[in-house]
Amino acid sequence: MQDSRTLEVLTQLGQYLVSDSEKLLATAQQAERLNPWFTQKNIRQSLTAIAEQYLNSEQLAAWAASYPPASSTKTIGLILAGNIPLVGFHDLLAVLVSGHRALIRLSSKDEVLFNHILEQLFTWEPSLKERIVLTERLKDFDAVIATGSNNSARYFDYYFSKYPNIIRKNRNGVAVLTGTESPEQLQLLSKDVLDYFGLGCRNVSKIFVPEDYAFEPLMEALDGQKEVIQNNKYKNNFDYNLTLLLLNKIPHYVNECMMVTESESLHARIATLHYQKYTSVEEAYAWIKAERDHIQCVVDGMQHLAFGGSQRPGLKDYADNVDTLAFLSNL
Repeated sequence: MQDSRTLEVLTQLGQYLVSDSEKLLATAQQAERLNPWFTQKNIRQSLTAIAEQYLNSEQLAAWAASYPPASSTKTIGLILAGNIPLVGFHDLLAVLVSGHRALIRLSSKDEVLFNHILEQLFTWEPSLKERIVLTERLKDFDAVIATGSNNSARYFDYYFSKYPNIIRKNRNGVAVLTGTESPEQLQLLSKDVLDYFGLGCRNVSKIFVPEDYAFEPLMEALDGQKEVIQNNKYKNNFDYNLTLLLLNKIPHYVNECMMVTESESLHARIATLHYQKYTSVEEAYAWIKAERDHIQCVVDGMQHLAFGGSQRPGLKDYADNVDTLAFLSNL
């Protein structure tokens, strides 16, 4: 679908993201100063995942080749989220691979990293300056991909309804447990819950467990991620949300970094994991099927994602299960 030079530059970016570049390190440190949620660990995890999952030369070429070329070049408005480092990179990648032009409104929470990546791309291939443009307000575009909250999505639906669009709302990950998980699997699950402080749409915010589930091994596994409590923003949320549970006398399990409480709600507060009991595993999957429009991914180590796999999506793990590259190639 795309010219070899673009793929070559993107592959070069992947190599750069896992390098020991002092400039990249300084940029990451600046990003953390401006947004304390973006710790060095989280930034490095995001950079590594992008390099390995998105910018592998063979996988990238195969992904691009599996779609027909767009009939003409369009300007694609991108409204990017900023909940985790470079969360909107896949959308930019899809626009570049499809041969279109990206008109980007960055999140103020993630400007530093994105600007640095664009600076590198422009250095290696100056012609990309004509295909990637930053803006404060979208105008003169042909289609839109916008990611935001449920509230902002209502605005996006209204404002962009006359354009071809992909509008994304709040979503969360879920996990289905049987009680037979090994300590290693539960440790991996703890990463699905707490990587990026649980702020990503692919983070597990709710688990399904059998009626007689013993929570002690899970709480021990979650405690293995207790370094998150050293982040002041996370600690403040932990203290506040624990206080709410105590004041309202809501039963819960708690360790040094996480609270687990029973709830039918999919969305959980920061530092909180919801659980719902099932009488049969089929009951859990039926709930998931009914709520599929609000679920980003399912972790179960069986028919869906492996434990620990929620925050390492591949090129074809499209947000909201909407094939972004197919959308772009068919414009």
